[in-house]
Parts: sequence; structure tokens; C-alpha cells
Amino acid sequence: MLPPPFTHALVLTGPTGSGKTRLGLELAQRLNAEIISMDSMALYRGLDIATAKPTVAERALVPHHLIDVLDPWESASVAWWLEQAKACCQDIERRGKQVLLVGGTPLYLKALSYGLFEGPPADAALRARLEEEAQQQGGAALHQRLAQVDPATASRLHPNDQRRIIRAMEVQELTGTPLSAWQTQWTAKPQDERSDSSGSAGQQVLPILWLNLPRAELYANINRRVESMFAAGLVDEVDRLRTFGRPLSKEAAQALGCKEVLAYLEGKQSLAETMTLVQTRTRNFAKRQITWFRRLPNCRPGTSQLTWDLWRPKMN
Repeated sequence: MLPPPFTHALVLTGPTGSGKTRLGLELAQRLNAEIISMDSMALYRGLDIATAKPTVAERALVPHHLIDVLDPWESASVAWWLEQAKACCQDIERRGKQVLLVGGTPLYLKALSYGLFEGPPADAALRARLEEEAQQQGGAALHQRLAQVDPATASRLHPNDQRRIIRAMEVQELTGTPLSAWQTQWTAKPQDERSDSSGSAGQQVLPILWLNLPRAELYANINRRVESMFAAGLVDEVDRLRTFGRPLSKEAAQALGCKEVLAYLEGKQSLAETMTLVQTRTRNFAKRQITWFRRLPNCRPGTSQLTWDLWRPKMN
């Protein structure tokens, strides 16, 4: 069971390319629900193709929240998203609608289930020093340093995930305690979760469901999606971002395909090489998402049919 105010919300997640958007739309129409996006990249205006947002026509079928709410040079933390999602949830339920959260950002899902780790505030001088060290020595060197002081955190972070590596090093240096030790609440089951399917009042506890496609099928979906994104104008979309006159925020710049297409526009690689690279990195990202979902004890793998079967009583 999710904590308030999400106690009665339903959550559909899964790796990129698993069909969350399509199934979410079908479920929302059957459930008389409104959708809260749980996608960190869908927040940004102008990143439509790159983030595979629901289309305007799809959003006309079902009200969506937390899509196109920030400009691409703005930043959004997990804490900011969680507060916005809480407000949306309360508003939707006040109007007698079902809340359906749909998206695949693992940190949003963890914050939704467990709350947030209240760490020390950012230290600008320390962070600048760590960023300079990463730039001079390379991200792999900083990742190796993190592995020496916080092996648990280092093991779950990719060596290229500089932002989170720096934050973990920052927490370690400021507090003398590894980030993984502070985040122990994320390794236990949520407070309200039961080992059986009954809630405290005898009601069924509906799990967070993540779409678990066979790996070959998922990767084929991703490859086709990337091809469709390029055909739909991904290069032009990323090129337009350069006309804003302001650099992308660190968060928006993480959108899959943006970095690769920018490299193509700068003449660093061919279009074919760019497409292949985006496909490879998207598949790798999906693999990391699956690892996150499997670690969450209240997150149940399943199929579209299982989702229908478990949520059918809500549709009556």
C-alpha cells in the first residue's frame, strides 16, 4: 500500500519500450482515471519526440498531469516532482476520479513508495571541486573513488552517471557516512506493505505493476521506436533546442538521444552511427530500469493481461 496521499492510486511502470503509454490510456478510460506522468523527461517542453510523450490526441482522451510543465533549461529534483505529484493526486481525488501513475523513472517510483532521503544540502564549493576532478580525471576515476568509500552505492551507479556519483561523494565527505547507509529505508519494505494481499482493513493491496516483456521483444520494440523517432523528426527537434539561446539543464540533457543527436549535428558522427548509438544506449537504459524494478519489493512484474485481471474490480 502506498503512503498518503497516494494510498488509493494505481501505479503502472516498466522499462522504456514496454508499452506503458498505450496500456495506461486503455486502463485510464476503463477506470475513469486521470494520469500523473512518472517520467522525468516528459516534464520538459520541446522534448516531444525524444521522450516519446503521449501525443496531443492521446492526451485529449485522458487528462494527463506533469507533462510539459518546465522549459528545457529548468531543473526538477525528485523532491519537486513528488510534491507536484501529491498536489495532482489530491486534486484528482477531490473530483472523484481514480489516480493512475504511469512512467518509468525509478527514482520517482522509489520516492513515491518510500519517501525521500533527507541528506545534507548541496555544498557548492565541494561540488565544484568534485566536478572539476571528474572533468580532469574522468568519470571512471571518480566512480572508483566512490567504490572505495561506498561500494554499495558505486555498484548501482553507472560510471557515466556523474551527477549521482558526485552527490554520493558529497554526502560521504559532508557527513562521514556513506549514502547507502543513509538510504537504508529504501532497502526495507514500505511501512504499510503486507506479505499477503490484505490491507489493514481487509482490503486488497494492489501492487505496483511493471510490464515485463521478454528481453528480445523489448529490445526489438526499442530498436523500432528509435527508428520511428528519427523518421518523425528527432534531429530537427534537438536542433531547435539550440535556438533557445540557453543551455539545457543537466536534467533535460539526460533525455535519451539528445546528446547523440547533438554530436551528429556537430559533425562528430554519421546519422547511421547516431541511430545505432541511440538504440544501444536506450537498450542499456531499459536494462538498468529492470534492475531497479526488481529491487523494489512492492513492485510486481507482469503483463498487460495480469494488469487487467488485478485491477478489474476497480473497473466495476
